[in-house]
Amino acid sequence: QVQFVESGGGLVQPGGSLRLSCAASGFRFSIYNMGWYRQAPGKQRDLVASLTPIGITVYADSVKGRFAASRDNGKNTVYLQMSSLKPEDTAVYYCNRVIDGSRGIGWGQGTQVTVSS
Repeated sequence: QVQFVESGGGLVQPGGSLRLSCAASGFRFSIYNMGWYRQAPGKQRDLVASLTPIGITVYADSVKGRFAASRDNGKNTVYLQMSSLKPEDTAVYYCNRVIDGSRGIGWGQGTQVTVSS
């Protein structure tokens, strides 16, 4: 059974930083493209960063230069280092296999990130 447990969210002031983690289980983690997604209230869930099995990353324009995604295949974990946070980064953040995220299936509970003064 594919599972994801996201953690590390919280309340942070504009300009601050957070590091999110996502522990994956139930599949051969090291061979899948992984993605970080976010969903703000009333909006669709969007892909903000993706990682190939060897850690090559692609970012949405809205987070480029501020977010850095990484993965540890030995720990079946992906990370999202977020810096220079803005109020518009406020959302629930999820990780998923890109192949499932594109089909809207396989989501975990997510972790809430709130950027506010």
